[in-house]
Amino acid sequence: MKPTIVFVSLVGLGVAAGVVAPAPAGAHPAHHRSPLSFAVIGDAPYGTSPSDTTQLELLPAFVDAINADADLHYVVDAGDIHSGKQYCTEAYDQAIFDLWQQFAVPLIYTPGDNEWTDCHKPAEGGGTYDATTGQVAYVLDADGDPVDYAGGDPIANLDLIRRTFFARPGVALGGGRMFVASQAWFFDWRHPDDADFVENVIWTERDVVFVTVNVPGGSNNDQDVWYGAPTESAAQADERAARTGADRRWLDTAFTLARLTRARAVVITMQADMWDPEKGAAHQAGYEPIIQTLAADALAFGGPVLMFNGDSHDFLSDNPLAADAPLAYMHPGYDVPNFHRVVVHGSTLPFEYLRVTIDPRGAAGADDEDFGPFRWQRVVPTLDAP
Repeated sequence: MKPTIVFVSLVGLGVAAGVVAPAPAGAHPAHHRSPLSFAVIGDAPYGTSPSDTTQLELLPAFVDAINADADLHYVVDAGDIHSGKQYCTEAYDQAIFDLWQQFAVPLIYTPGDNEWTDCHKPAEGGGTYDATTGQVAYVLDADGDPVDYAGGDPIANLDLIRRTFFARPGVALGGGRMFVASQAWFFDWRHPDDADFVENVIWTERDVVFVTVNVPGGSNNDQDVWYGAPTESAAQADERAARTGADRRWLDTAFTLARLTRARAVVITMQADMWDPEKGAAHQAGYEPIIQTLAADALAFGGPVLMFNGDSHDFLSDNPLAADAPLAYMHPGYDVPNFHRVVVHGSTLPFEYLRVTIDPRGAAGADDEDFGPFRWQRVVPTLDAP
């Protein structure tokens, strides 16, 4: 499937479903039937405190190591560009952007919770609700100013992420020229606010439809009330509702495209581990609408559906949507045998990336390192300290 088909098909889909779409700005190279490999990373670089730059200083060497892997066509980042113990600042976001531009191949990024949803938390430089004053006591720097961008306001920090990393809608970061279909351009006219979600993108390779959705880790911005206030603000509730609706419609769009083009498989990337046992089922109930849409779309599609996520940091390969899965209790009542997900390693050294290969002629296997036309391996490069 040629990548230009994404744009043509989405325009055609818009005739029936109200998707607004301009003409594409360009096209990928011609489609081939040979295998193609890409890297998946996430939850890096992490620091143990605002002043810990150990992983940040190693990031250029990690980028160089990925660049040295001649088999890779692009990199997919599952989000969380710093830890939950580091501040949310404009300077930090720009530093990561600048480092990512050193990738020799294109990079597609979906935001994580640490760079926007959780910026309100005091550990990340936000603040704490003061019940006596009814105001937020912000974490301040030596000059008495909030250390976080916009005092850690999640909506402002998501806007900052969009301005920094998605200033050119539909154009991947890094090197090379890769164009993707952004929800900023391809949105349902009945939901015009979906155009805000420039970070949600779709592209195709080797008869596979790829889709990213902004689903932050933790609780889908549900259980962690901003600044620890006694009640959730209207702004928080409205953010979650708008984004969850846009994400569900974007997933529907990706799977409709997959059916229309008779794609062999679908790949989804998001930050959230929606089955993280450490957080507990109650804390992750806010993901249920996303899971409902994902399960229904996967079953209707029928082909292999592979998901990559970060968030819980430890590598895991499983199908939590199988009826008898060990983690099925987190979101019970599903049975989707054609689904598989991989949690990419993150947060701790050594850095590693997942090398994923699509083999259009490969057998449809299913195990810890193989699913449908995909196979993957963990790669831990040797990095020299700066």
